[in-house]
Amino acid sequence: MLKGLLEGCILSIICEKEVYGYELSEKLHEAGLTMVKEGSIYPVLLRLQKNGWIEGTIKPSVAGPDRKYYRLTVKGEQALQAFDDSWEQLSRAIAYLRGSLR
Repeated sequence: MLKGLLEGCILSIICEKEVYGYELSEKLHEAGLTMVKEGSIYPVLLRLQKNGWIEGTIKPSVAGPDRKYYRLTVKGEQALQAFDDSWEQLSRAIAYLRGSLR
């Protein structure tokens, strides 16, 4: 279940501002997704790039090697909106079921 949600979470973070991989990992952990390992983020980023939802740009870093920063594309904004719509529908259904089963 986390796999599909992880894409939406990553798109949500990138929507706010350009981020690089490790920074993305930190933001996921800050949000409470501590089960997401840094190494599992990069395959998702690659898939999001192949889908045309994000773009990466190499930028110099003041603290070490260059970093690849990711930003949302127009297709990525549309994918994030679709994720938000699906999440809202799923949340309503679960809330309904939880309420009706008590």
